[in-house]
Amino acid sequence: MSLSRREMVAGLGVLAVPLAPRPTASPSPESRSTAALPVVPAGADPGRLARDEGFWSTVARQYRVSRDFVNLENGYYGIMPEPVRRAYQRNTDHLNEVSSYLLRNTYKGQADQVRKRIATMLGVSMEEIALTRGGTEALQLLIAGYLRLRPGDSVMYADLDYHSMQYSMNWLRDRRGVQVERLVIPEPATRQAVLDAYAQAFREHPRVRLLLLSHMNNRTGLVVPVREIVAMARERGIDVIVDAAHSWGHLDFTMGDLEADFAGFSLHKWMGMPLGAGFLYIRKDRLADIDVAFDDVTFPRDDIRSRVHTGTLNVAPVLTADVALDFHDALGAAAKQARLRFLRDRWVSQVLDIDNLEILTPEEPAMYGTITAFRITGRTSEAENVAIAADLMKRHRIFTVNRGGPARGDCVRVTPALFTGCDDVDLLAAAVRDIAGRMRV
Repeated sequence: MSLSRREMVAGLGVLAVPLAPRPTASPSPESRSTAALPVVPAGADPGRLARDEGFWSTVARQYRVSRDFVNLENGYYGIMPEPVRRAYQRNTDHLNEVSSYLLRNTYKGQADQVRKRIATMLGVSMEEIALTRGGTEALQLLIAGYLRLRPGDSVMYADLDYHSMQYSMNWLRDRRGVQVERLVIPEPATRQAVLDAYAQAFREHPRVRLLLLSHMNNRTGLVVPVREIVAMARERGIDVIVDAAHSWGHLDFTMGDLEADFAGFSLHKWMGMPLGAGFLYIRKDRLADIDVAFDDVTFPRDDIRSRVHTGTLNVAPVLTADVALDFHDALGAAAKQARLRFLRDRWVSQVLDIDNLEILTPEEPAMYGTITAFRITGRTSEAENVAIAADLMKRHRIFTVNRGGPARGDCVRVTPALFTGCDDVDLLAAAVRDIAGRMRV
């Protein structure tokens, strides 16, 4: 029997729906061939536009999305919209055709144009931007290359920071002779509670000289007040490396809004570029505090590109950057932020009354985007949350993922995307209610 998605929502808890192809917003082959940049109505209010399903359905048609499940795990990387996917295909073919001729002749100028455009969008100079293969590489280079640590100093990160970055900070213990301190983000994580937690941690650990700070963390989606924390840290002589891998292209901000000296960014998450693209930022007057990568002499020491050395890399993602940034600009950061928050609000508002359900982002709009995690009360182990994610997939064809790391236990992360519709998050809300009911103790 084939059920509509409306019938599926109504029947949750009574019927387990088999995994089978479903209708999708994916474009047909014909529409894929004519897919174009979205056109936002002139003067549209971002908040009002966020609720316009007609408009966002046209945006969704710019994505090729699997028909087999509802994808609410878009935090790993962001699916390319069709104009970007096709440009990437063309650029890959072109690179394969002309090979090293492109690499030795035109690529450097094209890469500089991408750097310049990114810098303009962030409100900084091109000389403060260096391209990398992703946010992880960017942050690892900043952490490993930070030169101002001395034996006996301390470094600090939080339980919600990205695991690979935690490993990099731990690596400093033996390499720099420093102590590693771990901060626990409070639950519930209100803005004031977060600020108080960092202020207390700084007081308790006066030898901290370097802080890793996630603008939007990948575990629960919490957005912290970076500017205020950076200011507190600076007063105590603490430098901050900001992990902005999940926030850029997701939230509407520039570097001036963060006031940080160092940051790492991803381009293949919320900017929709091909996998293998990111960049780092170093404020111009702080360049000397990050070491040259492997004593590289390809670029002068006063050139930020000397802080990155990746060998021969796939340049097709960089060549595709303009199309991805065009797509982002066509929508606008404010409209993207509003839509992504709206999708989170829509499903969360339907489940807030469930007494054994914990939503791990607060109801403070400045502290979340679209990523949100939930926990069934008392179900805090990895195995239990893997099972919850598996149950959502098996019964309801909803793909989510378990996330570990929060001090109070594992959770399930939910990440809608620009192609996600209201029906998708309504289905999730009903499924969460179903599973919470079955797990009530």
